[in-house]
Amino acid sequence: MASRKTGDSAPGGATRSPRAATARRVATAPLPTSMVTGKASTAKAAVGDAPALAYIASLPQPQRGIAERIDRLAAATLPGLERSVKWGMAYYGVGDGWCFCCGGFDGHVKLMFVNGVTLDPVPPVTPVAMGKSTRGVELVRLADIDRHPLVAWMQQICAQPGVGQRRSGKS
Repeated sequence: MASRKTGDSAPGGATRSPRAATARRVATAPLPTSMVTGKASTAKAAVGDAPALAYIASLPQPQRGIAERIDRLAAATLPGLERSVKWGMAYYGVGDGWCFCCGGFDGHVKLMFVNGVTLDPVPPVTPVAMGKSTRGVELVRLADIDRHPLVAWMQQICAQPGVGQRRSGKS
């Protein structure tokens, strides 16, 4: 019996390197079940930068890259930004409540603004099961991020009262 080489066999008997085999496995890694079913992730609710950044880091590409860019944009735009994980998505707020969220789903990232109907212009997407006044955008690629309207919406929504209470060490 012939011994098998460490690389995978390609059509025609050629061998592939172990690195190529690993790259194929990574590229075809299954998405978390929650992302395939259209639900937000199963990430546990927690307040603070660390849980929100860990949630973003747990997303597969390209969702991770999109969520990282949104997070950096929010941090650069909004002084005093606070983060949290709620309902399986990263939530952001400044002041007295949560104002917008960012979550990875199968094939896209949702960036949703609580009370988004008050924004000018109103973001185009009305999400399912996120409240009647929530509006946002669905981003498929990094190139879909249009900085100007996103920054304007972040600034507008954070100038309004947020929703829910944030637990923080501040008085």
